[in-house]
Amino acid sequence: KTIINYKNQHSVIMMPMIDNLLKNCGLSISDIEGFVVSSGPGSFTGLRIGMSTIKGLVQATNKPFVSINSLDGLANNLFNIQGIICPIIDALRGNVYTNFYKFENNNLVVLGEPELLSMEDVINKCSGFNEPITFIGDGTSKFKDAILTSLPNASIAPSHINVTKASSIGYLGYLRLINNEGDNVLSSSPVYLRLCQAEREYEEKVKNHD
Repeated sequence: KTIINYKNQHSVIMMPMIDNLLKNCGLSISDIEGFVVSSGPGSFTGLRIGMSTIKGLVQATNKPFVSINSLDGLANNLFNIQGIICPIIDALRGNVYTNFYKFENNNLVVLGEPELLSMEDVINKCSGFNEPITFIGDGTSKFKDAILTSLPNASIAPSHINVTKASSIGYLGYLRLINNEGDNVLSSSPVYLRLCQAEREYEEKVKNHD
């Protein structure tokens, strides 16, 4: 795993990173047996670039491919923790991308569908759980006080695991690949859960015009 916090755009650094990683491992692209990519939710531009890059490599090598939801990857950072896991990715304007999970017999179980919710709605949903709830993700720093004040059974994951790790995405993807649960490279697309700014502005313009 390589982690780079760099000012250049994703499109500038993506291919050199892949090339350097292969060289450091003494591999060529033809040695890769399968590809895994995060499908989001997250940065619109980052998701598009990541997905299109991996799709290109998949079509060039004719190797299997799976996409893993970013929220699944976050939840897997808390491997085998007891109780409910609630990843929250900051979606701005008081909203978060979220879902609910728990581990059963070493397997991550998804309890719902990924959603874009206000933090108030997330807290209301969590009030129905009688188990311990662990929140994880970059949204925890913004909403920590509201979470801990409203939910006595809640805790916050350590800050160093509040990002979607390539290792977690890769592990979940590996489990699917070895079970021949590949995705269709042509129909797979990023998970946005909301319209991008340009689409929202267009809808607003159409609404005002009508």
